[in-house]
Amino acid sequence: MAERKARVAVLVSGGGTNLQAILDRQQEGIIHSGEVVLVISNVAGAYALTRAEKAGIATRTFTRKELGSRQHVEERILQELDQQQIDLVVLAGFMQILSSAFTGRYAGRILNVHPSLIPAFCGEGYYGLRVHEAALARGVKVTGATVHLVNEIPDGGPILLQKAVSVLEGDTPEVLQRRVMEEAEWQILPAAVEMLSAQIVKEEKGEL
Repeated sequence: MAERKARVAVLVSGGGTNLQAILDRQQEGIIHSGEVVLVISNVAGAYALTRAEKAGIATRTFTRKELGSRQHVEERILQELDQQQIDLVVLAGFMQILSSAFTGRYAGRILNVHPSLIPAFCGEGYYGLRVHEAALARGVKVTGATVHLVNEIPDGGPILLQKAVSVLEGDTPEVLQRRVMEEAEWQILPAAVEMLSAQIVKEEKGEL
């Protein structure tokens, strides 16, 4: 009988490069304790949905424009997660802060990747290129990425993995963003997905 895998849902808003990194590691067998079975976007037409469809993964889109409020978007996402019996939720460039009601439902089961070494350049207002602009403005020599568990405080949950990346002379925010993705985010996010998936499967078996 095949080993049960943790059922993983990935929440996205944009291009889905971190989603692709997870799917690639899954294909390579590096992620083997979990499986992405659902990708949900809060932005219609996000390219991440195309990546998921190409990989044969179910997709759903729930937008504020369609549903009227963030709360309704959250409610629909939660319904979908319940229906699909999701064990682990991964935020991969998901541009909506989740309520405490949502994070409480999946306490210890929501992962996020943030493009800095938390506690530097994190919290509300720090996302995307803004993080790298702030790092360059401060003149830091080392930045990186952090995977953490998600709670009701933006970027405030327990840290699982971090990886440092050098800031180089002449870096622009865009160049630095790309280096942090390639050298840190795309490495540690899939590693954390496997780590937590393995933990979920072991807990179910009573091995933890």
